[in-house]
Amino acid sequence: MRLWVFIGLCFGFTISGYSQKVGLVLSGGAAKGIAHVGVLKALEENEIPIDFITGTSMGGIVGGCYAAGMSPAQIEEIVLSKEFLQWINGQLEDGNNYYFTRDDVDASFLRLNLSLDSSFSILFNTSLASDLSLNFALAEKLAQPSAIARNNFDSLFVPLRVIASDIFTQTAVSLGSGALSDALRATQTVPFFYNPIRIDGKYLFDGGVYNNFPVDVMEQTFKPDVVIGSNVSSKIYNEYPFGEDDKLIARSLLYMLLDKSDPSDISASGVYIQPNLTGYTSFDFAKARALIDSGYVQTLRQIEEIKNKVSTRITCEAVAEARNKFNNKSAPLLVNHIEFEGFNIRQQKYINRFFKSGKRPLTFNEVKSGFYRLVSEDYFKNLYPGFSFNQANQNFNFMLSRRPQNNFPVDFGGSIATRGISHIYLGMNYYHFNRTLTHANLSFYLGNFYKSAQAKARIDIPNRGIYYLEPYATVNTWDFLQGRDLFRRKTNPTALSRIDRKVGADFAIPFGKNYKLSLGGAYINNRDQYVNSPVLISTDTLDVLRLNGFRGEINVSSNTLNRKQYASAGRNFMLSLNLFRLNEKLVPGNTSVLTETQSQPRNWLRARITLEQYFKKGFYSSGYLFDGVISNQPVFSNYQGSVITAPAFNPMQDSRTLLLENFRAYNYIAGGWRNVFTLRKSLDFRLEGYLFKPFEALVPGQNQEVTLSRDLTKIYFAATAGWVLHSSVGPISLSVNYYDNAQNELGVLLHVGYLLFNKTATD
Repeated sequence: MRLWVFIGLCFGFTISGYSQKVGLVLSGGAAKGIAHVGVLKALEENEIPIDFITGTSMGGIVGGCYAAGMSPAQIEEIVLSKEFLQWINGQLEDGNNYYFTRDDVDASFLRLNLSLDSSFSILFNTSLASDLSLNFALAEKLAQPSAIARNNFDSLFVPLRVIASDIFTQTAVSLGSGALSDALRATQTVPFFYNPIRIDGKYLFDGGVYNNFPVDVMEQTFKPDVVIGSNVSSKIYNEYPFGEDDKLIARSLLYMLLDKSDPSDISASGVYIQPNLTGYTSFDFAKARALIDSGYVQTLRQIEEIKNKVSTRITCEAVAEARNKFNNKSAPLLVNHIEFEGFNIRQQKYINRFFKSGKRPLTFNEVKSGFYRLVSEDYFKNLYPGFSFNQANQNFNFMLSRRPQNNFPVDFGGSIATRGISHIYLGMNYYHFNRTLTHANLSFYLGNFYKSAQAKARIDIPNRGIYYLEPYATVNTWDFLQGRDLFRRKTNPTALSRIDRKVGADFAIPFGKNYKLSLGGAYINNRDQYVNSPVLISTDTLDVLRLNGFRGEINVSSNTLNRKQYASAGRNFMLSLNLFRLNEKLVPGNTSVLTETQSQPRNWLRARITLEQYFKKGFYSSGYLFDGVISNQPVFSNYQGSVITAPAFNPMQDSRTLLLENFRAYNYIAGGWRNVFTLRKSLDFRLEGYLFKPFEALVPGQNQEVTLSRDLTKIYFAATAGWVLHSSVGPISLSVNYYDNAQNELGVLLHVGYLLFNKTATD
């Protein structure tokens, strides 16, 4: 009898000591995978243990963060942050944009990233989105957990498997070791959206291609007693979406990849959770809060079923204690060494300049600052970052891997307008990187009104800091007779043909993140042709004004505007001092009172300041524009020549396409206020007004000479009102424009694309 009692007691202790093991499976689903955060919240709040996790794509990201020791509240905070949207959208975090590497604005709206190798073979980069910020964020947040686990996913806070895909062998790959950030980055590499990364020498893509709901991996690897599966990937449409298919076809690849989960994969002993995500798409990352709530609510609806199948409980306090115990093993994120993959010694020396070469260890902030300074240059945007733990010195190594470089980008752009100012743009770029980084650019504008060709080569040189030298050659031509306005009342367009040519070089150094100082010099050779009367007849011969000589410049500038045209946030600043030493040669035509060729040296100094800034609050953004010029520029041989060579105030989108005589002067102040109402995500209504006050207005004399008027009452007004749709081909704008100028007073302009031009030789 005593024997049976003893056996009974032993059996009882065994039963009472038995703890069910629970495996959580999280499906892919892009943005809809954010609902998994709500599932985790509900499970943890109701004391349901999570002993193992397998995940694919966004399920792998959410599950990986939880396995790395982040609480559901911490994961929620991340996905609700502004930074998260910036990572997903390929934008740099605020404060990590460096102005020094920013190119001059141009009319491009499309870039093809091509690679040109030594055999002149061209490869096309098919990724649509930048993964730069996302890669660094994953490396940053998962470096310490990965170090604690020594790159063994079984040793994380919760044992984990992440699913990726080998496209070449057409198989799913279960990742259970290595850098955790690499695994999470690989599992969400949707083909054609993100560039793949190498793991163990293989390029891996999104796990949803072959296994979007990895229940089988959970059962085979961890053999849990109960499987809880959270699936956010289901059929988007039960019937064919007639009327919407044209809009949706661009997303068809994502639908094919991520909508394959099968509820029957969960056995009767498990629990299948499917949040109600009707109305949400795989791109709705901005609706993270609602997605989390959907996962949370659905899990609470099924919580009794879950509790009936999972008898084991673990309190929130016990989970928090275990999580803290895991996280407290973290070593400080100090970097003692920078490792390179795919770079020669000279290239490594160049890159090391961004990371305070000679100073070790580096703090994380120093590494982050150096990394974003480096990748602010387009050529380095394809670098892949990572951290590895050095057990010997208990510090980290920062790794930079070179993926196939886009060393031959080609830009396309231009504008179509209701005036004759339409043009197309082509820009060809080539990068060469060794001891220095050289960026060669050849660009063309082609239109009836404006044509241009420019060649330049920027050479970035690291030597106790970074600076660059940029030689260039530019030819611009304008034909103002071609810039007719279809909607403006009938006037005689300005009879003016301009050609300016300049050859020179700029030298620049950075000041902090947002400023640079440049010094430059150029040889100028300009030719302007015009008549001296308001009417051009076929027998008229034009005055020919030639300017040639030297221009020197010192310039301090900064630009954080959110768009290169029609901005609504950020700040633009420019302060310049110019020295001109030119020769004027005027050959009069038959409309001139002059009969002899005029030739005079023209030397002057000019200082100019431009400041543009916006203040955004909700859907409304207000901003100001200020422009001021002080100079001792002399008048030229006649009025038209003096006006043409005077600095101009160009506050509106089409100002550079008009010769606005009342908005030109050698000395002036000008400014105005801009109101931008964002009615939808990409649709703005703009209302702007400006005043121009010349200190010395240029006034025509009786004999075509120029006189300077100091009349304090001369103030000129300009205004515009219109709609702007920001599209993938640049802005689409319809505006009504007013200038206090007789020849170009009131007009309507519709244009698609960027109305941007190279600066003139004297701007």
